[in-house]
Amino acid sequence: MKKIVLAIVCVFVAASANAQGLPNTQIKDVNSGKKISFDQTVEKGKVTLISFWATWCVPCKKEIKNITRALPDWKKQADFNYETISIDETRSEGLVRTYAISQGWNFPFYIDANSDLKRSLSFQNVPYTMIIDKNGKVAFTHTGYEEGGEAEIFAKIKELAK
Repeated sequence: MKKIVLAIVCVFVAASANAQGLPNTQIKDVNSGKKISFDQTVEKGKVTLISFWATWCVPCKKEIKNITRALPDWKKQADFNYETISIDETRSEGLVRTYAISQGWNFPFYIDANSDLKRSLSFQNVPYTMIIDKNGKVAFTHTGYEEGGEAEIFAKIKELAK
């Protein structure tokens, strides 16, 4: 009986932890070199689109490139933020920075070098796309990328940004 009660308590504790919002797992701002809590990268009251990627992931790069091309038009239609988080290892941080700069990224980009955030969000593969709503809650996630898939992402952003 004690084991059953303990199991039920554990389930409620885990559920309430998820209900509290985004994890405060530390990631690194590749531009400044400073660590920041993931939950602090998301602006309250504003929808945020996040692309998890890696330098070795061709579909990731395609997705980000297509989103980056569409951003000026998207920003005219909806008020939202965009950021990327690399899951590359620490030794690849320079490669992440070089790639982002070469692509002309003018949005925040971070690195989750030890995959702590990846584990806390419980996803396995990249590309992994996440949309956070105005209340700081995960409203949409998607794994993988198909050419043109960004249209579904933007439709969800427009719906949430109203």
